[in-house]
Amino acid sequence: MKKIGFLSFGHWSESRHSQARSASDVLLQSIDLAVAAEELGADGAYFRVHHFANQLGSPFPLLAAVGARTSRIEIGTGVIDMRYENPLYMAEDSAAADLIAGGRLQLGVSRGSPESVVDGFRYFGYAAPEGQTMADVARANTEVYLKVIDGARFAEPSPRPMFPNPHPGPLAIQPQSPGLRERIWWGSASNATGEWAAKLGMNLMSSTLKVDESGKPFHVQQAEQIEAFRVAWAAAGHPREPRISVSRSIFALVNDEDRAYFGADRDSGDQFGVIDDFSAVFGRSYAAEPDALVEQLAGDEAIAAADTLLLTVPNQLGVDYNAHVLESILTHVAPALGWR
Repeated sequence: MKKIGFLSFGHWSESRHSQARSASDVLLQSIDLAVAAEELGADGAYFRVHHFANQLGSPFPLLAAVGARTSRIEIGTGVIDMRYENPLYMAEDSAAADLIAGGRLQLGVSRGSPESVVDGFRYFGYAAPEGQTMADVARANTEVYLKVIDGARFAEPSPRPMFPNPHPGPLAIQPQSPGLRERIWWGSASNATGEWAAKLGMNLMSSTLKVDESGKPFHVQQAEQIEAFRVAWAAAGHPREPRISVSRSIFALVNDEDRAYFGADRDSGDQFGVIDDFSAVFGRSYAAEPDALVEQLAGDEAIAAADTLLLTVPNQLGVDYNAHVLESILTHVAPALGWR
């Protein structure tokens, strides 16, 4: 069995071809798609987070709204850029959203992806201390965040509080949401950061972009990253089993509309290039009739190694079409591969 969810980039555009013309459209449609996905039997609704772009940016109001409208489906991010975050404020927001959702948040956090602006984190009031990079800042913010959601008591109480303190000694961030600490994922683009995440007891979230560390096909490099993560997790001695997710663009071509939108992706392959000054490999898209799709996906080593598959969806095509995309995979592909 494999958990299957969707990952939405949350784009909006004024193009007449877009079903999401505004931020309001994207937010409301994201809630509706999560509801539809739950009704279809999918396992997760995940959302990308980008700043200074016509895309979803502030995740917690959306996650709380989805949590209030659904009852079973996992709700997550892929990923929150920790260069932009105040980890204490984020601890309050995420715990509140998790409590509203009944403990269903699965938060992906990371150093973030390429931005629409130069050093956008500076506009949010953040910069790297001398001798450090913003990647260091993102990891440090994450470590603080993990401690405070795990109940760390660190704030000196006032001797004359407005309301009585619940106990003597340092106070913790409130609210606390039990179990949230075990549902934090690190969005890793390299073997080294995957191993770092394992040491800290975070789950692994690996997307369709990875540092090219060997020149091998994307899915092979990603499977090797997963194996390195598992080894590091075992060495750290954590008492639970980790979660591991991979993301893919997968489209079952079952009608003329599917073929019109994605038929040209039938023969796509991995792409190698440079992004943010490092060599990267981008995973291929999968688009084919269901039987061919099953055969292709059976050879993807990283999907086989992961317990969770996130399907990237073209959100600008609207809720109904994206629900169809999910249903096609759940109905025509997942059972044949033993995922359902």
